[in-house]
Order: sequence, then structure tokens, then C-alpha cells
Amino acid sequence: MPGFELFGKQERNEVNDVLDNGVLMRYGFDAFRNGHWKAKTLEQELKNTLQTKYVQLVSSGTAAVSVALASAGVGAGDEVIMPTFTFVASFEAIMMLGAIPVLVDIDDTLALDPGAVEKAITVKTKAVMVVQMCGSMGRMDALQIICKKYGLLLIEDACQAIGGTFNGKPLGSLGDLGCFSFDFVKTITCGEGGAVITNKEDYYLNADHYSDHGHDHIGHDRGAETHPFWGYNFRISELNAAVGLAQVRRLPEFIEIQKKNYAILRDALSQIPEIIFRTVPDGGEESYAFLNFYLPDLKMANKSIQALKLAGIDGCFHYYNNHWHYIRKWEHLKNLKSLFPISNEVKEGLTYLQNRTFEQSDEFISRNISCLIKLSWTEQEVRDRASKMVEVISHTLKTN
Repeated sequence: MPGFELFGKQERNEVNDVLDNGVLMRYGFDAFRNGHWKAKTLEQELKNTLQTKYVQLVSSGTAAVSVALASAGVGAGDEVIMPTFTFVASFEAIMMLGAIPVLVDIDDTLALDPGAVEKAITVKTKAVMVVQMCGSMGRMDALQIICKKYGLLLIEDACQAIGGTFNGKPLGSLGDLGCFSFDFVKTITCGEGGAVITNKEDYYLNADHYSDHGHDHIGHDRGAETHPFWGYNFRISELNAAVGLAQVRRLPEFIEIQKKNYAILRDALSQIPEIIFRTVPDGGEESYAFLNFYLPDLKMANKSIQALKLAGIDGCFHYYNNHWHYIRKWEHLKNLKSLFPISNEVKEGLTYLQNRTFEQSDEFISRNISCLIKLSWTEQEVRDRASKMVEVISHTLKTN
């Protein structure tokens, strides 16, 4: 991760094919295409890769979450349970629909704590959104049981976890709808792009229409298509889809590289007795896009991340004070800083953030260090990196 590290002739050939053909829009212009449909072909590839019946490509991972929720009828005043550790796009996508994000604690998987989820359910709860952060997953068995018990939608945000599996099934395919991002720093990149996947035809048709101004996509005359309901423009372009088409065909290659590099780093860091690795639920296999581990406390994590930076070891993250990924620094959400008026329902629904604390989440995020696994490293570079990380962290722990 990310896939752009290994751009090559496959990606160039697919992009040049679009430019030579001349049609950059995914819909219409049938007479000029000569049978070239990059987005449609990528959707078919993703169906096979993700073992799902339906795929709808969209413009981003954020769009994928909003489209998925809208496709299942989530909207004004509905509550969507989500984790404290994610990306800001999670609550943005929920609020775009007038729904209310209900943040709850994570556990040692770095994903939703099922116990915290069940305690947060109210009569307004419509969906639970598990975010498979940093290439791994939450306790999917327990979350599926909870959603079934209360009749809730299970939305699976696998934007950072393509290639991971749970009980042999691809992450993203376990919920009612799954969401993916193919932005520039994902394992599979389109530059910008995303996808909604589902096994339910009605959700797929809703996503297909909603992401393209409500077009029903029936027939071969775009101007004559009807609009069963209104929608918005969340389309992907043929150029973006072309890059993704080349990349998804290389996913097994990318996962193999990530797994090898991950194993070298983990084996080395296992020498340090104070390190505890992030929990992967039984039956789960990571995508190996990140290596996550816990240090004894916040002080040690802070000292270690600073020491790693001083040693020139990049790509290691301590999310406790991160403005993108963790609730502590989301002042714009807590203080409702919006360019436009927010509905009273949402205002009232978010008042809990004024006084709510998340001690359990703090406990895990404060001690966590997350290391990006690059595709472009040589084996020697990984081994040198591993050795240096062990040296730096061990020294930091000894000088506490």
C-alpha cells in the first residue's frame, strides 16, 4: 500500500486505451466507444474479487458510504452507529443525508466494540457502520448477531481493507452493503474512486440510479432515460476506472508483497516483550496494509513515535492527536462548524458530543502505533527498517 508505488505498463495501457478511444464518461456515447467500457469491466472484476453479486462504482469512498446508506433508506433523523477511530469521511457521509452519527468506543481490534454498539442502540438507530481500519476488521460475528437481533443494517466500510478476509469471505462482503475507496493512497487506486457492493438487487439498483442523478439506465439513449427518484452526481470517470482496472488485476500480487513485508517487520518487533499486536478476530486475515501494535502507555507511544521520526523512519503513525482519524481532534464536528444551516434534528442528535468522553478508545489509540506497509520496499530495505525500529523502540523503552 499504496498501489501507485508500482504503476507500470498495465496502468498506462488501460489509460491510453481510453484516450485513444476518446470517451471519458462512463455512461452514454455508445456509438463512439467501439465496445470500450472501463467502469463496467472494473465492476465485473470487482464482483469476482469481492465475491458479491452487485458492484456500483462511484467517485470516492466518501461517496460510497453516502450512496450505500441512501440506497438502504437511511436519512433524516436516523442514527448510524460508527466508531471513534475512522476517517472524518465517515461522519461526513452520514450527515450529508441528514442522519446522525453516533460515535461509540472501539476495542483492541481498533474497530467497533460490540458491547458499546449494543448499549448505543435507540429507537432511532437505523444502521451500524463498522470501519475496517488499517487493513483488519472488527468482531464481525458479534456485530452480525447484534444487527440481526435488532433489525439493523450492517454497513461495512472496508475502504482501508481490500484484500482482507473473515472466515474466507472478503472484507466488505459481510454486511448488507460494503464500501471501498480507491483514492491515491489505497492498495488499489483509481486516483479518485470508490465502490458500493451488495448482494441485494434493490440496494444495487438504488445505488446505480442515485449516483447518477436518478437515471434508470434503461435503453441506449441517455436523454430518454426516466428518473424513478432524484439523485446526485457521484460518477467515476473512464480514466479513473481504467487505472483501477489495471490495479485490481494486480491485487494478489500486491497482497503477497504486503504480507511478506508485514511478516518481516512483525517477526522483528516480536523480540520486544512490551509490544502487543492489534487483535485480529479468529477467522480473520488482514490485508497486511498496516502493522499495528500497542506500547505500555501514552508516554511510551509518544516517545517512541518521536524517536522513530528522528531516526528517519517514516510511515509510522500515532493517531491519538491526529486531526483526520480520531474523535479527540474533531472540533469542527463537536462545534457543528458548517457552511450551511444544520437541521435541528442533527443539532440535537449531536449534543452528546459536548460532554461525552471515550476512555476505552483513548486507552487503545493512545498506546497504538500504526506502520504503513509499502509495496516498493526491497527485502533488504524491510529488514534494515525492522532492525532499526527494534533498536529505536527498545532504547526508548529502556530510557523511560
